[in-house]
Amino acid sequence: MGGSVKDVQSKVELDNLVRTGAPVALHFWASWCEASKHMDQVFSHLSTDFPHAHFLRVEAEEQPEISEAHSVSAVPFFVFFKDGKAIDTLEGADPSSLANKVAKVAGSVNHGEPAAPASLGMAAGPTVLETVKEFAKENGSSKVGSQVQPVLSDALKKKLQHIIDSHPVMLFMKGSPEAPQCGFSRKVVEILKEEKVKYGSFDILSDNEVREGLKKFSNWPTFPQLYCKGELLGGCDIAIALHESGELHEVFKDHGIDSITSEEAKISEPVNLSGGTTQSTGLSATLTSRLESLVNSSTVMLFMKGKPAEPKCGFSRKVVEILQQEKVDFESFDILSDEEVRQGLKVFSNWSSYPQLYIKGELIGGSDIVLEMQKSGELKRVLEEKEILQKETLEDRLKKLIGSSPVMLFMKGNPDSPKCGFSSKVVNALREDGVNFGSFDILTDEEVRQGLKVFSNWPTFPQLYYKGELIGGCDIVMELRNNGELKSTLSE
Repeated sequence: MGGSVKDVQSKVELDNLVRTGAPVALHFWASWCEASKHMDQVFSHLSTDFPHAHFLRVEAEEQPEISEAHSVSAVPFFVFFKDGKAIDTLEGADPSSLANKVAKVAGSVNHGEPAAPASLGMAAGPTVLETVKEFAKENGSSKVGSQVQPVLSDALKKKLQHIIDSHPVMLFMKGSPEAPQCGFSRKVVEILKEEKVKYGSFDILSDNEVREGLKKFSNWPTFPQLYCKGELLGGCDIAIALHESGELHEVFKDHGIDSITSEEAKISEPVNLSGGTTQSTGLSATLTSRLESLVNSSTVMLFMKGKPAEPKCGFSRKVVEILQQEKVDFESFDILSDEEVRQGLKVFSNWSSYPQLYIKGELIGGSDIVLEMQKSGELKRVLEEKEILQKETLEDRLKKLIGSSPVMLFMKGNPDSPKCGFSSKVVNALREDGVNFGSFDILTDEEVRQGLKVFSNWPTFPQLYYKGELIGGCDIVMELRNNGELKSTLSE
């Protein structure tokens, strides 16, 4: 045991090992997922530092029985076992959390000593070393302090700067200009086309190190990110605002970015065929025509394993659940029922796995991308942009936010870090009276901030609501508390 990762071949093998009671870390991965590959390196290095634990790996789609047993719907995904039972899970590419959870389930190399991180090396990523350092501190050791690397290594900083500087106008996006993999990336591509500028692009889905590193490097947590002469302009919302106001044209002009002519635009414009295909797919005309017809047979089309009522893999089930949660009408095709479609669509879409989700003939992506888009709100916006879902009005959104918790506080900052004294007072009053409440930071959303003033006819913040009705601001809350009426008012 220790220092290696073993591939699990069956559920019986896994169950037998778990029954021994030994610590087990199990990685569900997929060969097509870059994030899985990145996390597998981290996983392998951690196995060296925690030799008393079993480190196992499962190819999620190849072992559906094991994946189903642990409700795996996206990769990378980790399950941690101890004393014969599953005690924790982790979803997503988060090296820091992985190191922390492994350390907690597996314990140190020697009793009373934290695991030394030297063997993790640069491949494990500086966030892992940072986590191990913190874990060692909690156990009374500071031996690892001198070995911990900066948050971003010099090599990664140079790599990011080199990519940013590779073109005067540089776009970091999901997918490529010919086949964007999210609505926000697609919108910025359209804007740059309208601005008639040449630009370079980088698909952040193809390199998790760049994807995660650029968030810290730019101090900008989302994508796309648009740069001009090495300087970050912003994301989709800012690009739209600058474009609509005419400022983006001026920014490009000020930085010496010349507009391309109509003839140049025709020459340089990428070919964007249905489903992201190229002219040299090698597919027969008959199969190509059939695939095009299937992709466009419904406004929202899901190619999956099994049927919506009986998915045959966790990834397909997850996308079905997401579409149902978003209340989207969709059609599906069971790729297990037709091998020609199953293999042909991989080439047609240039996407090697299933499920595949299409909206109005355009590939959105697989389970991981759809899940991420739902979590970020991108999926709903794309569906609204394409008029598949009716766009939510501001009033509807405010009502939903107000009703998201029986006691709801709209404040500056969050309860653990208020950004104004009035918000801090209300938080303290609610906590001291033992009132459970939800909160929304109005500094993060100008639309909500201004809209709520009109909606509630209350011009300042914080604003406290109970069961959808406005209680008032700081003065009223403090008056209720001083009179001993706050808790009773919020529990009627």
